[in-house]
Amino acid sequence: MIPIGDSVRSRTFPYVNLAIIIANFLVFFYELALGNDVNSFLLDWGLVPRLLTDYFDHPGDYPYRVLFTPITAMFIHGGWLHILGNMIFLWVFGDNVEDALGHVGYLLFYLLAGIAATTAQVWVDSNSYLPMVGASGAIAGVLAAYVVLYPRATIATVIFPIFWAIPIPAFVLIGLWFLMQLLYGAAAIGTAVGASEGVAWWAHIGGFLAGLLLVWLFRSGRPTRHVGQVRW
Repeated sequence: MIPIGDSVRSRTFPYVNLAIIIANFLVFFYELALGNDVNSFLLDWGLVPRLLTDYFDHPGDYPYRVLFTPITAMFIHGGWLHILGNMIFLWVFGDNVEDALGHVGYLLFYLLAGIAATTAQVWVDSNSYLPMVGASGAIAGVLAAYVVLYPRATIATVIFPIFWAIPIPAFVLIGLWFLMQLLYGAAAIGTAVGASEGVAWWAHIGGFLAGLLLVWLFRSGRPTRHVGQVRW
């Protein structure tokens, strides 16, 4: 299921959300320019759970940049499908969350949700040497905030193999998405958790749960925008 629009109208221009999307694409284009050196880049700036946990045990054995990988990893992606899928979700849902939380609040919320997401994955699979990359953990937090703020919204969604958009209530779409993360996350426990189909399911779960809590701290207190007709 791919969301392509929603029924909520923003009151402010979402320049923070747009800046995050642009930053992700700029980093991705830089990855493409690296050619065969991209694997070293992923290992250096992606989050490697075992390196991060080992850093806290023996900080003198690792460079300081390991501490920053929970943030840098949010802006790195592993391919076109990876970044396009993430940025479509962020484009559809992020503007309205930014509208409700304010520009600075949204930026802090996004980063904290992403850090919480990587923390959850590291906690579940602390021995993995596979680098975690991608914005999906932070975006999971955005989805949680959206369903709290706009539960009556409608999302225009493309469902394959049906190639046209149908309206789906936000709480149904996001609820099904989270249920899928729980099912795959539970199935991954006891196997290669971090490598399960190349998806860090527990990062999604952690980011979503963090978003459910953080949204109450960051919402500005303004009434949410009226929900009109679905747009795409």
